[in-house]
Amino acid sequence: MMSINKYRLRHLEKENHKGAKRVSSLLQRPDRLIGVILIGNNLVNIAAATVAAIITERYFGDVWGPLVNTIALTFVILIFAEVTPKTLAALHPEKVAFPSSVILKGLLKLMFPFVIGLNWITNGILKLFGISNQDIEEHSLSKEELKTVVNESSALLPSNHQNMLTSILDLDHVTVEDIMIPRNEINAIDINDDWKDIAKHLTNAQHTRVLLYRDQIDDAVGFIHSRDALRLLTKEQFDKPSLLRAVREIYYIPEGTSLNTQLLKFQQSKERIGLVVDEYGDIQGLVTLEDILEDVVGDFTTTQTRAASEEVDVQSDGSVLVDGTANIREINKEMEWELPTEGPKTLSGLIVEYLEDIPQKPLGMRIAGYPIEIIEIKENMIKQVKVFPEKRK
Repeated sequence: MMSINKYRLRHLEKENHKGAKRVSSLLQRPDRLIGVILIGNNLVNIAAATVAAIITERYFGDVWGPLVNTIALTFVILIFAEVTPKTLAALHPEKVAFPSSVILKGLLKLMFPFVIGLNWITNGILKLFGISNQDIEEHSLSKEELKTVVNESSALLPSNHQNMLTSILDLDHVTVEDIMIPRNEINAIDINDDWKDIAKHLTNAQHTRVLLYRDQIDDAVGFIHSRDALRLLTKEQFDKPSLLRAVREIYYIPEGTSLNTQLLKFQQSKERIGLVVDEYGDIQGLVTLEDILEDVVGDFTTTQTRAASEEVDVQSDGSVLVDGTANIREINKEMEWELPTEGPKTLSGLIVEYLEDIPQKPLGMRIAGYPIEIIEIKENMIKQVKVFPEKRK
């Protein structure tokens, strides 16, 4: 009764399994269940001891009878009444609990007055210690515990399904900065460029929506849908004013927004793309609905960002060359590393935070136990590093 999986029990109860319903009703008052079991258990044990005492006294006398009785009865009770049946019940709780519940239900009705009396005494003693029979501890699973359950279900769930479930559980802990396209990588068009360059860019655009801005990306005008751009390109009079009239309003996302929250906001606002802004209104990056879904189910073929595998190059000596702009979370996921993800989102940012300075020449360090060597620095940015994945403390 106590070893049965309560989540499976609830599932069977919802499917109108009669045995599960009986067990569930008995477990609602564990004090009464334990009371009826122990009343029956002790009645049988005491009766067995009495009968055994009479038999051993008759055959072994007053001197050896009690000794033989104690040794023999202890052996019989331990083997046949305690260890063997309880081990069987612990290994197969459902097979034992469901049929046993029929007997226990009947015994509870038969001995109800005795059970109530026993519970009244025991509950009174427990109240002296500040314990109430209503204080039934609910063993609800935390997210981390649920992730452990998912990871331990390898025999039932394929690895890709496990990854999807754990990714869903992590949505509250992952923010838009973890998956956004950084501002310096956003594919956008300066509306003040030459018109021929703009038309050429629109014609060769690889994405559904293209951002338009004036001079600098912080002065964003809006998104133009490729379908609208193609429709305008087919017209004879296609110029900047007509392009600006077709621009769609920008949807802004505050930095620090969790993926779970942003997914709901995308759903509520019927949006699919947004610009991440900081507290000063400066654009930090771009996030799409596809980016959030990719974080759950894996990369799509139409992703705007580079896959982590394109940013790492495993060397023959076991070291790994990594692009400085690589997202730490993605690298950790692919390489099974444990680099810190609470602060900066890129490997370059992590190194700069660690050094508290922008390095001017190649050097080595150890972060979170991983030996890291800076290979290339360009334009005040760390372009490439070498990581030795053998973690050392």
